[in-house]
Amino acid sequence: MSELETKVDAEGVIDSFRENNQKEGLRVFVAGGSRSGDDEEYVSEAYKLGRKIVKLGFRLDFGLSSLGIMGATAKGALDGWRSVKNKNYDSPINGVTTQEYYDFYTNDSILDQMEEIIIAKTLEERKQKLLEADVVVFAPGGVGTLDELSYDCVAMQDGLLPVKPFIIYNVNGYFHHLLEFLKEIAAKKFADPIPFIVVDDSHELDVALRLLKLKFEKADTLKEVYSNARQLIYELPYFIKKKEDHGIFVEYVIEDMENALITGNQEKNQDIANEVEKAYLEKEISKMYERLVKVSKDTATVSEKLTKLKKRKKANQSETLRE
Repeated sequence: MSELETKVDAEGVIDSFRENNQKEGLRVFVAGGSRSGDDEEYVSEAYKLGRKIVKLGFRLDFGLSSLGIMGATAKGALDGWRSVKNKNYDSPINGVTTQEYYDFYTNDSILDQMEEIIIAKTLEERKQKLLEADVVVFAPGGVGTLDELSYDCVAMQDGLLPVKPFIIYNVNGYFHHLLEFLKEIAAKKFADPIPFIVVDDSHELDVALRLLKLKFEKADTLKEVYSNARQLIYELPYFIKKKEDHGIFVEYVIEDMENALITGNQEKNQDIANEVEKAYLEKEISKMYERLVKVSKDTATVSEKLTKLKKRKKANQSETLRE
């Protein structure tokens, strides 16, 4: 099959995929900052995230902020929604907030375009309602985002809320230190490993969301969630590489894999397994180099601070001697 035929065939699968999503009303909860950060790419990727959610037929659930990362995500969803034909509902966004926070956003253009705004009685209730979504995405943000992430992890591990996929939207390596800390927590046996799916940009997020919908169904236990997440993390680089190198959509790659299994083509299955392993290893090696670079920068920062402290101490000692 030619590359053009592959794209056309995949587009048909995508149309069906989008139609099914709209019928089921799948929802993505995005937690992110009410500030924009110090890099334009944070806002740019958040905007793409919003458009991506609408493109895939999902709906956006968020904590009601028209500013920063959250505002950019909502704006992306609304802009993408305007270009969608045959809309099945009036808005792609549901907002959940408390009365106190809602009062901050009077006369807000984004709020005016939202189909539903749920006013929770407490922040605890707000968090629980937001976690009714099918997928949770953590975008760059501040302590509020960290609070959301911590709460969600605890609630899921303790069985207080339904288990579901958690995605870390690691734009420009923003969550690097947090991810390292979470690994340390698990290594020190203070918690079980968290099944985070880490993506670096909107293109990888697109692939991850499609895989979650088509290949990994909802799980009933933490063990199943962890197993599914591990499998998705392992296969994700393969699907990303197929899309980047050959323009082949996720839906078609899955179809190709399933056909090989159905027909019992051992050679084809082995080729796919080898490609999946190769793509995973290449991605992991790349991540390790990125970690080395960040560790090197951290070391340089600590060294600079140490030098300044020594100079300050020396100056203090000289002042004391003169007295």
